[in-house]
Amino acid sequence: MHVKIIEVETKSSIKSQIYLVTKNKSKLPSMHEGWRFNFSKHSKVKDYKTYILTTNKTPEIIEGCLIINTNSPNQVYMAFVEVAPHNKGDEKKYDRVAGCLIAFACRQSFINDKEGYLAFDVLEEKKENETKLMKLYHQKYNAVKLGNSTTMIILPEGSEKLINEFLK
Repeated sequence: MHVKIIEVETKSSIKSQIYLVTKNKSKLPSMHEGWRFNFSKHSKVKDYKTYILTTNKTPEIIEGCLIINTNSPNQVYMAFVEVAPHNKGDEKKYDRVAGCLIAFACRQSFINDKEGYLAFDVLEEKKENETKLMKLYHQKYNAVKLGNSTTMIILPEGSEKLINEFLK
């Protein structure tokens, strides 16, 4: 799927794409390269699909990674989503990477007859980081917390908003 992310330095729109990683096609990011998650390890879980976002300009560099399960009963489950280390913080190279990946997961929910429902868990070592991240997901990506758990869900109306904002 073709998407556009923003190069922070120039504020210009950069043509990019999100695509499914097939076995042995791409080297996936790992913690040894500064990522929080080991995507090579987690991509091997049955029923989970791994997607990466790259720019058309530098397709060999992964800008973000997503692992989802489209076979869960009532929603698509987003197991992992992360932007590349060079896309974090004040010095990040590209913006909108996470939004494009999350909107893509929402789109997969509609495609896979889950009506736009996207669920995920927010698990952080420190409770204050977990709370901060859940607030960010709520404000930026329309996610709502389920009860007293760390599970969040994006409802169909929120999914549609994300798809319109990040994928169209």
